[in-house]
Amino acid sequence: MDERRTVKVSKYLSKHLRHQPERIGLTLDAHGWTEIDALLAAAAAHGFPISRAELDRVVTTNDKKRFAVEGTRIRASQGHTIDVDLDLPPAEPPAYLYHGTIAARLPAIRAEGLRPMARHDVHLSPDRETATRVGARRGRPVVLSVDAGAMHRAGHEFRVSANGVWLTGAVPPGFIGFPA
Repeated sequence: MDERRTVKVSKYLSKHLRHQPERIGLTLDAHGWTEIDALLAAAAAHGFPISRAELDRVVTTNDKKRFAVEGTRIRASQGHTIDVDLDLPPAEPPAYLYHGTIAARLPAIRAEGLRPMARHDVHLSPDRETATRVGARRGRPVVLSVDAGAMHRAGHEFRVSANGVWLTGAVPPGFIGFPA
């Protein structure tokens, strides 16, 4: 499978496992899981056939590890806009986490902090490099540091997904370090 096909399959999976499963007649359980066979059948029935080998390649080679497979089931690791409970236990975060964004968003972030927007949680990266890649998807990246240790001590809950993305409900402005 060439790189273009890998990207297309990954985007298709993200769309239907994170945002619009009903579009292809797919049903996710309360935790976002669906049977792999049901996913492959739904994709084929809606004009986008995916082989099991292609699915396995996308799951194993995706640099962001967007998808998790457990037995005969698959789900998106995080980033849902539909109502799912990822059933991730609370976890103590590292002292600092990072968030990639662009300069145009800084005024709103300074005023309101980081909000989940259409997603369930704010996504934070464990290192600056990852946050830089995330921010670069929308333009020239700006990396913000988040005092996750102080947030945790103040009672904010954190969870970590299978692919290492840290999740929290919101980040108030006082916990954000802005670049000079």
